[in-house]
Amino acid sequence: MCGRFTQERPASELAEIFAAEPLADEHGARYNVAPTDEAFVIVQREDRRAVTAYRWGLVPHWATDAKSASRMFNARAETITASPAFREAFRRRRCIVPVDGFFEWKAIKGQKAKQPYAIAMKDGAPFGIAGIWENWKDPSSGEWIRTFAVITTAGNELVAGIHDRMPVILAPADYGRWLGDEPDLRELLRPFPAAPMRIWPISTRVNKPENDDAAIVEPIELTPDAA
Repeated sequence: MCGRFTQERPASELAEIFAAEPLADEHGARYNVAPTDEAFVIVQREDRRAVTAYRWGLVPHWATDAKSASRMFNARAETITASPAFREAFRRRRCIVPVDGFFEWKAIKGQKAKQPYAIAMKDGAPFGIAGIWENWKDPSSGEWIRTFAVITTAGNELVAGIHDRMPVILAPADYGRWLGDEPDLRELLRPFPAAPMRIWPISTRVNKPENDDAAIVEPIELTPDAA
């Protein structure tokens, strides 16, 4: 799964990196983006690519309320074309979620608490996670709300040591295809190579979304029973 990620760069910088137009309001660096938060996404709008902000946690267009958002923040690659909540968005409304890193938690034998880890690229560069988005109209207010989900796949050799799932990371050469009109891109929903990536243990402060500062991603020393 993917339950938290970082977005440390402004929309203007992401626009340059992902060859897009910045259409989102700027905000400070985010080190602990959680489901139901607004986050930057990259979408294709007719003939232009744009950086905008949608709410994390997909609400299907046919939903009667937004309660599903808190649990539909991930879409499994293996079942995305069969899921009533995700299949139409996968065909027609794909997005890229630009991140600097994401977090996963390792279960420790004999302990209730899990050890969190940060995962990023060795060179520190941001990367694009495969996402899908949806339009939903709030029946009580008439407001249109745009939401998104992150697509997950099996963990690669690096991530599998702590968790069996990871987000689908897109190669830059595939960004155009992902945002294009091809209806079925399941071939891109595969684990990203482990070689360019790194992983390190971090504090359990990340467990609380209100903790959102640079110290979140600082490495820590593990005790023998948590390694």
